[in-house]
Amino acid sequence: MEKSGFLLLVGIYVIFMLSLSLSSGAVEEDRKVYIAYLGSLPGGEYFPSSHHSSMLQAVFKQSSVANYLIRSYSRSFNGFAAKLSDEEAKKLASMKGVVSVFPSKVYYLQTTRSWDFMGFNETVKRNLTVESDVIVGVIDSGIWPESESFSDEGFGPPPKKWKGSCKGGQNFTCNNKLVGAQVYGQDSARDTEGHGTHTASTAAGNNVEDVSFFGLAKGTARGGVPSARIAAYKVCSEEGCASADILAAFDDAIADGVDLITISIGADSSSEFYQDPIAIGAFHAAEKGILVMQSAGNSGTSGPQSVISVAPWKLTVAASTMDRLFIDKVVLGNGETLTGFSINSFSLNRTKFPLVYGLQATSDCDETSARICEIGCLNSSLVKNKIVLCDEFGGQEEAHVAGALGSILQTSIDNVSFVVPLPALALSIDNYDSVKSYLSSNEQPEAEILKSETIEDSAAPVVASFSSRGPNLIVPEILKPDISAPGVDILAAYSPAASPSSIATDERRVKYNIISGTSMSCPHVAGVAAYVKTFHPDWSPSAIKSALMTTAFPMDPSNNPDGEFAYGSGHVNPVKAINPGLVYDTVKGDNIRFLCSIGYGEGTIRQISGDNSSCPENSENLLPRDFNYPSLTAAVPAGDSFTVNFHRTVTNVGVARSTYNVELSSNSKLDVKVTPEVLSFKSLKEKKSYNVTVTGQALGNSSMLSTSLVWSDGTHSVRSPIVIHTYEGVQRVVRIS
Repeated sequence: MEKSGFLLLVGIYVIFMLSLSLSSGAVEEDRKVYIAYLGSLPGGEYFPSSHHSSMLQAVFKQSSVANYLIRSYSRSFNGFAAKLSDEEAKKLASMKGVVSVFPSKVYYLQTTRSWDFMGFNETVKRNLTVESDVIVGVIDSGIWPESESFSDEGFGPPPKKWKGSCKGGQNFTCNNKLVGAQVYGQDSARDTEGHGTHTASTAAGNNVEDVSFFGLAKGTARGGVPSARIAAYKVCSEEGCASADILAAFDDAIADGVDLITISIGADSSSEFYQDPIAIGAFHAAEKGILVMQSAGNSGTSGPQSVISVAPWKLTVAASTMDRLFIDKVVLGNGETLTGFSINSFSLNRTKFPLVYGLQATSDCDETSARICEIGCLNSSLVKNKIVLCDEFGGQEEAHVAGALGSILQTSIDNVSFVVPLPALALSIDNYDSVKSYLSSNEQPEAEILKSETIEDSAAPVVASFSSRGPNLIVPEILKPDISAPGVDILAAYSPAASPSSIATDERRVKYNIISGTSMSCPHVAGVAAYVKTFHPDWSPSAIKSALMTTAFPMDPSNNPDGEFAYGSGHVNPVKAINPGLVYDTVKGDNIRFLCSIGYGEGTIRQISGDNSSCPENSENLLPRDFNYPSLTAAVPAGDSFTVNFHRTVTNVGVARSTYNVELSSNSKLDVKVTPEVLSFKSLKEKKSYNVTVTGQALGNSSMLSTSLVWSDGTHSVRSPIVIHTYEGVQRVVRIS
């Protein structure tokens, strides 16, 4: 955006805010969002929302505070966000039990706030010469080559190891940044969906200043490794992504010489490895020294065992929040203000418009379809110049198609905002019911939807509810997902051929867009993996994966009730990952032995490996939980006390002469014994093995207990989660031939 355009937007915003202030009462004009921090959660029985409401009641001297309490923080710590005047904030700060009260920031200086949130700012140590030799393969919906995020200004020729080509179709040109492109089953590698451009720029896009989404999230966009190269493989269209095309892309990418692959694609459910094109492709990539990152899936609301990326030779990425939350508000005719979620760039200029329920605005649909504003249900004449209520979030599309002025939608997903094609927001069930109650009790109901804003979310990171959960259905003794990374409200490059809301009738076009999903978290980890590789070019895929997993930030299970099944080893920590101390590496043949341990026969193993591999003698004694994985997981029968053993080997990559002592969590219901308790190394690349015995009391059906072990030399902390659960996996009645 040109500077003059930006100043114009600022001027419009100031005028809008001034008019909003003047039209409000004297009490309202100085109110803004504040965060009240109350410290740790108290022990015993405690109801945070009730407590927070009572504190605000004392401040306001009135019974109803629903209009002012935006949200409560009640899982990992105690606090809330509320709309307060400066004087009210001072009064709240003086109350007993309040640690601090501070204003919430509305806009952030950087759009890729995700990198700063992870402590990975623009000044971190980099190996720029090596970084420019790293090639990130992106298997997705293509790429928009003209985006500034893929400009090759300042780039030299591609590295000599690059063996690929630019076959992007007519009017498609690669450069020294975007070194290659391939397309499968279509005419062009050009991205018309936006998805592939977004993921590619998140992983390795250039630094691009002064970008935003219609003024929201304004700042500098950047990928994890801005100096790296990109190779794009288009396998997806509007109809989906064919297995044959996916395998072809893996085949090409491996041969082309990419250093790692990010693929934000998945099936509806997990499947046996030999039936999964991504597992097969990733297996071959790993054998050639290429790490593959795959998104965990977006079926978290379906419950446990919904993760679709389960092979141990892949790095599976969950999606979590960061400390920037997009919110939107609706002001009803009775003055009540309700807060919801959307990325809404529209303003109604402090004007209220009539409300109508989807059920009241149709003449062609049954009651159920009308309530959710199903496609084809709304009567244009009944919604014109009105705000329509729809019982499902998807109703926004029909509201836009039918020509409604705006829409209020119901959602069961909190803290995730989506781009909308008209003035709209999604409300929680309770808030949505409040609007319906107001509508039914007033003869002329009306409302105004405000433009979205951002607030600080101090509860982050929290795994998004949509992010698919473990345990692993195919191999319950391999913990999946492996790690979590930012995947909510991520701004990155986008295709100007696509609608930012993914709704065809939305005619807006943007160069940068805000999207959520595990598709967005996956390229974050790919960028970090590429960063690690710039410091350790000779490390194997399993070593890089281990470095990311064992240095991950532990996440508070009280804030993430699904625990390791939601976030794996924790939240990715880029800076620490380049110096993990020890790694859990695999050697040639380990992946084959793993397949033997889960009952795969010679025929199937050869089908996957492509060679004459076979299982060792006495392979029936091999256990999948002894695969040299950075996390330790066992599935045990429900109802019986248990004792399980693990065997692991670590490789010293830290300091040549070093001694590591084991540290175990003290607050676990699991009894853990490690032998030996001390590992002493005399040289780099030296390997040491240890055994772990875990005992515990009987667990119920579909339950889990977890703890962790840490190897520490005083400088490095090499952390591995230990998870014991009673979920069953697929039943292999006979040995797979």
